[in-house]
Amino acid sequence: MTQLVGPNSYPSAVIALYLEQPDTPMRASQADLALALRLDKDGVPLETVEAALLLGSLRRLLRPKDATPLSPIRSLAYFLPVIEELIQNPAPGNYLDYLRLKLQQTTRARGGAGQKNTFSNGR
Repeated sequence: MTQLVGPNSYPSAVIALYLEQPDTPMRASQADLALALRLDKDGVPLETVEAALLLGSLRRLLRPKDATPLSPIRSLAYFLPVIEELIQNPAPGNYLDYLRLKLQQTTRARGGAGQKNTFSNGR
């Protein structure tokens, strides 16, 4: 396991990736950090977590425009089902690059849709 918390630690990388996603809070909660620590302890590869965050975000952004709007994501735990999905069915090697590009293109095409929301308690 990597160091618990620090600028180059696994948990810090997970939190940074999470906070970069559209519709996520401006700050992580203690529960988010605890989950990042658990993912590290469980040996979930950082690439799997990143792919899950990107895929989950894309699924939200690519919903039909006339669909009922979704509430903002308030917890890293929102992405756990996608993490589990990718653990059970690993993506091909170049999938992460594809997801990064697709999210960039999608957010640009939607004029920054899913921009950051602020919550009074960081959730």
